[in-house]
Amino acid sequence: MHGMKTKRILLIAAPLVLALGLAAATLPGSASSAAADAGGITVQGTASVTSVPDRAELSFGVESQGQTAKGALAANAAEMRKVIAAVKAAGVAAADVKTQSVSLSPRYNDKNEAQGFVATNSISATIKELAKAGAVIDAAVDAGANQVYGPSLSHGDQAELYRQALKAAVANARASAQAIAGAANVSLGRVTAVVEGGGSVPQPYLAANKAMDAGSTPIEPGTQQGTATVTVTFSVS
Repeated sequence: MHGMKTKRILLIAAPLVLALGLAAATLPGSASSAAADAGGITVQGTASVTSVPDRAELSFGVESQGQTAKGALAANAAEMRKVIAAVKAAGVAAADVKTQSVSLSPRYNDKNEAQGFVATNSISATIKELAKAGAVIDAAVDAGANQVYGPSLSHGDQAELYRQALKAAVANARASAQAIAGAANVSLGRVTAVVEGGGSVPQPYLAANKAMDAGSTPIEPGTQQGTATVTVTFSVS
């Protein structure tokens, strides 16, 4: 009889333990722990880095005409050699000069009658000393270039500028996460995940800098902005 009473008491005690466990799960403060276990705080950080371009890419071309295809191409080749030599003499390294396109096509009059041929040859030149850009343009035109396009301005170390923007973007994300954690009355913990969101190619920004050498074609470098974005997850407690 005594053994049977003990067994019945144990059977009643088990549901009480389960009920106490359920009650503990709903106590105030347990929601913060659940939120931390669910992934913490995830924010996006963005930052921009401003730089002054230190190089320029320009395109120079020569268009020549002739009564025959051979004549037009030969005349064009002779003029283009002068342009290439002038660009190199103005300070552009041979490795930074490359042919972009060569074309040859018939030339027609208003009545759609063949009137000879047109030959075109163009090169691109990367000028790594921006102060020389104006002088290079002048030299190319003096040598016979009748087509000039550009410049495309950039900074020589784009990778380093992007890394700087990434660091600033992570700092921006941390500042946002700290603001959220403070509002939610939780403590910000360590970084648990970072996803690089990519960035933008530096774009011209409204600002002016020093001009080129006096007397040459003016090229104003201004400034450029490159942007990086990251998504960062922080643990909370």
